[in-house]
Amino acid sequence: MQKLKSVLVGMGGIANAHVDAARSHSDRLDLVAAMDVDEAKGRAFCDEFGIERFYGDFSRMIEAEKPDLVQIAAPPQFHCDLAVQSMEAGAWVFCEKPLCASLAELDRIEAAERKTGNFCATVFQMRYGPSNRHIKAVIDSGAAGRMLVGLCHTLWFRDSEYYEVPWRGTWASELGGATMGQGIHGMDQFLELMGDWEEVTAMAGTLDREIEVEDVSMALVRFSSGAIGSIINSVLSPRQVSAIRLDLQKATIELNHLYHFNKGDWSITPAPGEEDTAGVKALSEWPEDAEASHEIQLGAVLDDRSAGRRPLTSGPGARETLSFVASLYKSVFTGELVRKGSIGPGDPFYDGMNGGRSRLPDRSVVS
Repeated sequence: MQKLKSVLVGMGGIANAHVDAARSHSDRLDLVAAMDVDEAKGRAFCDEFGIERFYGDFSRMIEAEKPDLVQIAAPPQFHCDLAVQSMEAGAWVFCEKPLCASLAELDRIEAAERKTGNFCATVFQMRYGPSNRHIKAVIDSGAAGRMLVGLCHTLWFRDSEYYEVPWRGTWASELGGATMGQGIHGMDQFLELMGDWEEVTAMAGTLDREIEVEDVSMALVRFSSGAIGSIINSVLSPRQVSAIRLDLQKATIELNHLYHFNKGDWSITPAPGEEDTAGVKALSEWPEDAEASHEIQLGAVLDDRSAGRRPLTSGPGARETLSFVASLYKSVFTGELVRKGSIGPGDPFYDGMNGGRSRLPDRSVVS
């Protein structure tokens, strides 16, 4: 079988994960080139990781290499243009989060998918862990009863030095704060497990970091099933944790980790009297274990490409989470409850997560 060719765009911190992911599938994928606007950094990166060719210009790399897959690890404000150009050049795309700046940009990406027949998958690796797929299957089967209550906490710590990187901490380049940049992974996983959402109300603040965007946000969510959830995203939390808790009729399911998880990070607590029921037992019947990672998601995307099918986190799979984030931000800026599907062309929050504002609203209560 002939190997596919991939190229990497951007050589910041997350690029290492993309290199490792590509190398883990070296039997069917060759990472042949990389590109960055910083030539000194880019050449040093290529030397360190044994990448044969370096480019300082994306268009030139695409034209010369004609890749089958483009791995995007560039700063967020460039994702949409890079993804569209890659698909128009004949490649599939594996793009870091956040996929794009707005629902308007997501529409551009989906239009390119329809035009070219290629797909753009965003990196939401938490969905792909075998333990997560198992939990979702049991929940979807109804064996553990109805979903009632959910909690999603992304409590991380990012100090002032972290925001000294020029593109971080601004609406124009990072595209959002703790919600868009950090909490989006946990929220994506949470939304998939909880099911279709209907409405969200939220608040956010810039409490301690000298940045434009929020360093904390909180949201309340009502789901189509009637379940209610709460979400906290923070970059101000010295004791870091990524946590999901799901209370169903027959059991509580909990996941506690930081950036990676496997089956050992989950716990199951049966409801009284449900200890020996089939549904509760099914939750602990774990499949073969593997960590949720770029490697496992990239493998799935390669499988999708071979089968000619849409990846799970492209198109509608990406829109579910991005539309939720846009709705959360709209609620923050307007103080309104926002319903799913209510943001479209003509709404300022369709064109940007901040609705064209530069600062979060000051809703301080003064006595």
